[in-house]
Amino acid sequence: MSALGRLYGRAPALLTDLYQLTMAYGHWYNATHEREAVFHLFFREAPFNNGFAIACGIETAIEYVTRMRFEHDDIAYLATLKDNVGNPLFAEGFLRYLRDFRFTGEIDALPEGTAVFAHQPMLRVRAPILQAQLLETALLNLMNFPTLVATKAARIAHAAGDDPVLDFGLRKAQGIDGGVSAARAAYIGGCAGTSNVLAGKLFGIPVSGTHAHGWVMAFDDELDAFDAYAAALPDHCIFLVDTYNTLEGVENAIRAGKKLRAAGHEMAGIRLDSGDMAELSRAARRRLDEAGFPDAKIAASSNLDEHAIADLKSRGAPIVLWGVGTRLATAQPDAALDGVYKLAALRNDAGRWSYRMKLSDTPGKLTRPGVQQVRRFLDADGAPLADLLYDEAAPKTAWAGGDQSGVREFSADSAHRDLLEPMVRAGERVGQAPALAAVRDHALQQFACFAARPGYPALIDRYLDAATADLRDWLMRRHADGVDDRAAATGVVES
Repeated sequence: MSALGRLYGRAPALLTDLYQLTMAYGHWYNATHEREAVFHLFFREAPFNNGFAIACGIETAIEYVTRMRFEHDDIAYLATLKDNVGNPLFAEGFLRYLRDFRFTGEIDALPEGTAVFAHQPMLRVRAPILQAQLLETALLNLMNFPTLVATKAARIAHAAGDDPVLDFGLRKAQGIDGGVSAARAAYIGGCAGTSNVLAGKLFGIPVSGTHAHGWVMAFDDELDAFDAYAAALPDHCIFLVDTYNTLEGVENAIRAGKKLRAAGHEMAGIRLDSGDMAELSRAARRRLDEAGFPDAKIAASSNLDEHAIADLKSRGAPIVLWGVGTRLATAQPDAALDGVYKLAALRNDAGRWSYRMKLSDTPGKLTRPGVQQVRRFLDADGAPLADLLYDEAAPKTAWAGGDQSGVREFSADSAHRDLLEPMVRAGERVGQAPALAAVRDHALQQFACFAARPGYPALIDRYLDAATADLRDWLMRRHADGVDDRAAATGVVES
């Protein structure tokens, strides 16, 4: 059983907002629930001014969709809900429908760990509209936060270079699931391990940890604390040295380390958790080397992120192990990923796609219509050249889009990879989920590649751009004039 099942025992269908259920009821009541629809899940702006994000949470989302069921107690609870005048909110027939609910549609998504840009779909759902709409809240919940944390972790790991980064964020995470989800996402983003033992059990992530200030404070003397810890765990000793006086703590660690060595063991290192860690780490390194402990590692924790790590490395701090907690698990300074899930096409009575889009007075909130796919064009060595968002259902594609450097054109048979891959067909998982270590390797490669490519062209196909503009203009005229001129718009809104 996967982590979702092991944490909750099921994929809870009530992990949703009430309005998803009222809309589902509305479709069922009006017999529109079987109309085929296409929704896309994407974000409007990359977090941390990073330019792109590392897509994460996809495997959990796929598992949720394929296992989602309304259990007996879910139906019983929904039967208690009332409308504004005290009548049952949902008819008994609808509750019977939910008892047998199964997702029967299709999902295409990015392989987890893939670099993705704003407005590119990370996941596409094609299913009867009731099913597709009902997934919105859960999919966003399962993907927004992990994508945010994976991107933050990748930035931190990139700043640390070859030094391992450990996730220390459980105690500051937003609840049990926040801590577990963050640990998995942080590992995908590039962390070498976690302090979170539950995440270690669920996902096979290496776990790591030393001791706290409370251990030292439990003894009358710091050296006694180190000696007692060493006696219990002689081959697992990284001593936290800043409980009282950091440099005195280093000296006590050296004393404890010499006793360990005499007993046939070796001190692994020390940890700094406060103060000017650049200066303290240099002083500690000198003392450790002079005392005959050149292999003892210096670890650091406390309010670290990619900026703090980069600063410490630029100042020559000889720190080789980084424990990152609050700013990773809570993805500071960005509180949330601006991920959304929007309808883009609906099958009409004639069997043709009727395109849909959202207008907005807020720049950036307009959505694009169509059955969208992202093509990543590659050079002769397989390296990315440019991305092109296009419409798979359009009668033709330009294979061209513009950016600040001008129009870029490609041929349809140019070396490429279409990023959205089949994940679910007829409600069932396609293939096997990749191993977490493979997802992590993919994410590390993706981040390194695109971090080295600022200004990478993420283009919109010319025909999709034109279709968006035409549909936008028609919708604006229609709603401004109050005229329902659908016949005149068939070339714009249908494909």
